[in-house]
Amino acid sequence: MNPGSSHQDLVAWQEAMRLVEMVYRCTALFPKVEMFGLSAQLRRSAVSIPSNIAEGAGRNSSRELFQFLGIANGSLAEVQTQLEIARRLGYLEPGTECPKQASRVGKLLIGLRRAIQDRGI
Repeated sequence: MNPGSSHQDLVAWQEAMRLVEMVYRCTALFPKVEMFGLSAQLRRSAVSIPSNIAEGAGRNSSRELFQFLGIANGSLAEVQTQLEIARRLGYLEPGTECPKQASRVGKLLIGLRRAIQDRGI
């Protein structure tokens, strides 16, 4: 990251935060029986994505940011899997944008990791 910049300046973090908002809205419509199951797990996984981006950006090196972006990518894979489970169970509203936003965040994470790698972490 550039000196004087914050994790909040990263488009990947901004879009991950948007994904969290979308996940919370989607899971609010899940059956009450899922309150402590799939809904809670999906929310935790989604929150983990921008949290790990922020933590990595707050560390002292590009190498650490790269590592935390990898962890964020793992959480994203969890979110995508859980969204697919929710879709298969009929919990997601037709046309929900959550899966598309998750895919967008994934592309941004890959691009950010690639940029760090190209700079020679």
